[in-house]
Amino acid sequence: MGEFELLAMLRERLADPGPRVRIGMGDDAAVTVPGGATATSVDAIVDGVHFRRQTAPLPSIGRKALAAGLSDLAAMGAEAGEAYVVLGVPPDLDEDGCLEVFEGIEELAAETGTSLAGGDVTRAPALAIAITVVGHADEAECFVTRGGAAEGDTVVLTGELGGAAAGLRLLSEPELADGLDAAAAAGLRARQLDPRPRLAEGRALALAGAGAMIDLSDGLGADAGHVAARSGLGLEVDMTAVPLQDGVAEVAEAAGLDPLEVAAGGGEDYELLACISGEGLKPARESMAALGCPLTVIGRCVAGEGALLSGPESREIQARGFDQLT
Repeated sequence: MGEFELLAMLRERLADPGPRVRIGMGDDAAVTVPGGATATSVDAIVDGVHFRRQTAPLPSIGRKALAAGLSDLAAMGAEAGEAYVVLGVPPDLDEDGCLEVFEGIEELAAETGTSLAGGDVTRAPALAIAITVVGHADEAECFVTRGGAAEGDTVVLTGELGGAAAGLRLLSEPELADGLDAAAAAGLRARQLDPRPRLAEGRALALAGAGAMIDLSDGLGADAGHVAARSGLGLEVDMTAVPLQDGVAEVAEAAGLDPLEVAAGGGEDYELLACISGEGLKPARESMAALGCPLTVIGRCVAGEGALLSGPESREIQARGFDQLT
């Protein structure tokens, strides 16, 4: 299998591009006519760092790569637009394996209305996927940043936390599932292998007036700290209010860990943390209810700096979060 043959096979599989794409994969560059404002994010996942081929099916690796990028767009309140994929192919991944990876990318692209507009393939020492995603809005002011929180805002969270970290534990230590409900264990593994970007929820929170927003990829503690730093204030988070995914507590306790610390520092749940004013809270809750997504108040924005996470009896929860280089 050569580079050009693989690229030709991938082009044949692509669905018709969206209305903004004039020239897609197959030329020297893609040509789009976006209109309005665009938000662009780049993300990459590497075997042995973000996943392990021994435990992750190839299609799920492709889905996770695209999901991570789209989650960044969700945190901006953007509409998904185009994606550009670079596939690093190791010596032990054959043509069929490459197509399986791409199958996962295609599936999530179709589900989210994302156009696969271009990319490249290269040899690599390990399987790696780098994806650039482009999102859209009518104007730049529609996007939500990390830096727009205000003192007095309410801190809210979509969904549940801890599932991805607990799922990763189960993949590497299957014995931790002993005694755990089979459906709960399957849900935890799925949360690690097949995360879902909260695109519709991000747009709804933006419309409800969220001043700041971030996706929880590196862990609640680390990501709340990013919002605090960019907004120039403090975030007080009550960890006892944070909903845990079913089975997280059992897996954490079996591993000798504090469930709240797992939820605060595990990362890769790809839920959204938003800071919203009092008058925006009701419409935000109504929008989330219509989407079938829980929205939980977990804290407030205060004068000061940094993120303070507290557990039972005001015990401080330490959560360093995930750092790519440590």
